Amino acid sequence: MKIFVAADHGGFRMREKILEYLQERGREVVDVGNKELEPEDDFPGIARAAVMGLLSSDDGARAILICSGGQGMAMMANRFRGVRAVVAWDTTEVRVSRNDNDSNVLCLPARVLDGNETLWKDIIDTWLEAPFAAASRYIRRNGQLDEI
Repeated sequence: MKIFVAADHGGFRMREKILEYLQERGREVVDVGNKELEPEDDFPGIARAAVMGLLSSDDGARAILICSGGQGMAMMANRFRGVRAVVAWDTTEVRVSRNDNDSNVLCLPARVLDGNETLWKDIIDTWLEAPFAAASRYIRRNGQLDEI
């Protein structure tokens, strides 16, 4: 599974740590950037680049987007059909987002998580390993999201 990783200036430092962590664990990572800290960058274009990579991939790809609060990245990502982006700061939420919603984009709030490496690693691992339950009601609801 490819994992597209991207961050704006608010998540830049955390992105670098996440890339290293995923690569150490043997994950197939695509670094969407930013490659250099750009204090005046805008998250919509960065999120869009990662989402376009995810949507053009045919291997069940996912994306991890990092910004200061996670909300902006999630708002942008969820504008695309087939994307189910969630903002998460604990393992319970990511587990539920995978089980019930088949989330494929994880948006992390650097302001909350950057100082707690153990927590963000647990969140990422839980999100990557948790299965989608594929209950008929969950499939139906995801289909309704894509009708909009």
